[in-house]
Amino acid sequence: MHSSQSLPLICHSKSLSSQDGIFDEAVICVCLGLAYGYWSKRVHRPGRPSISTRLSWPRWRAAAASPERLTLSGAENKEGPGDGRAEYECPLSCICARDSGTVTCHDREDTELPGDIPAWATTLILRGNNISTLPGGAFSSNNGTELDLTTLSLSHNGIMVIEADAFTGLPRLHLLDLSHNRLVYISDRAFHSLQELRSLSLNDSLLEPAVAQLSNALHGEHLCNLHRLELSGNRLKTLPIARLDAFNLHTLVLTNNSIENIGKENVSSLYHHKQVRIYLSLNPFRCNCELESFYFWLKNSSQCVDAARLQCAEPDAKKGIPLERLRGEDVDCLNENLEAVSYVFLGIVLALIGIVFLMVLYLNRRGIKRWLNNIRDACRDQMEVYHYRYEQDSDPRLANVAV
Repeated sequence: MHSSQSLPLICHSKSLSSQDGIFDEAVICVCLGLAYGYWSKRVHRPGRPSISTRLSWPRWRAAAASPERLTLSGAENKEGPGDGRAEYECPLSCICARDSGTVTCHDREDTELPGDIPAWATTLILRGNNISTLPGGAFSSNNGTELDLTTLSLSHNGIMVIEADAFTGLPRLHLLDLSHNRLVYISDRAFHSLQELRSLSLNDSLLEPAVAQLSNALHGEHLCNLHRLELSGNRLKTLPIARLDAFNLHTLVLTNNSIENIGKENVSSLYHHKQVRIYLSLNPFRCNCELESFYFWLKNSSQCVDAARLQCAEPDAKKGIPLERLRGEDVDCLNENLEAVSYVFLGIVLALIGIVFLMVLYLNRRGIKRWLNNIRDACRDQMEVYHYRYEQDSDPRLANVAV
């Protein structure tokens, strides 16, 4: 018996005769008697929480007039003026656990958010659905009822767009999980009105356009109580947060991105916010002079939780070397600059020597010419003597035979 459906009481019209006529009111009494039997009972369903039931009183008079079906709500109907929705009804194709305040909707074919979330729900898990867009006010049109959600999981839904004010109507939300989606657009006001948010997860969710928009969406004034921010697997090249002091961050997860260096400004900000714990493993760090400030921060601080797993990706000579094993001179900007200056100076000196040598040759060109002519004449005399002797005695062995 479904807790979200009504319990039918079939009242067949059966007339009771007397001397004065027919007593149709007996039908009403029979129905009310049957309904009263369910009044204080509990309806149980395996795997589902028990739900109190009672008669929907506004409907009993209809049964008195005709053979109608009276219903017992599968959950307590707390109907207000103009509100025909049962407060404890469970959305279609979802699993509700009122004891824990959890509503779970997995692998639904719907492309929109469920619009009948129970008011008692504190945790809403929507996973594996086909929700491509979170429009503005997506959670504020729940039949006019403000939700008390503290946890909202929207992972693995293929979400591509988060419009402005998408999470309006969730003033008490503490945890928001948007991991494993395909975001291409995030409005600057996407997280507006989430002042109570403590944890935001966007792991493996950002495509190229959304990466550039993320820093504008992360406003400190709207996320002033944010303690944990997870941005793993998003190909980020820099920290998306310009100022850590705009948040109340305790944990920042940036693993498996494309970060080559942590800039001096971010390092300085980390120095001033020692409560922040940062995760940076699986990033392709470029271990050159520009890494100097981050290297010394890493050596002198315990804020990087996975510091032992950080490795160099460039240059090739240092590829795979843990950052902790680098020497100070490996990232010393002064040494690199001095070395570059030394090579430049050496090149200038060699160029000057070459110019002086060419000038000396030019000034002594006549003497050099005479010297070359003398060498040529001497070589010519030697060659003539050699040829003469060769002609006179071309083969000494034949001369010996003739003798």
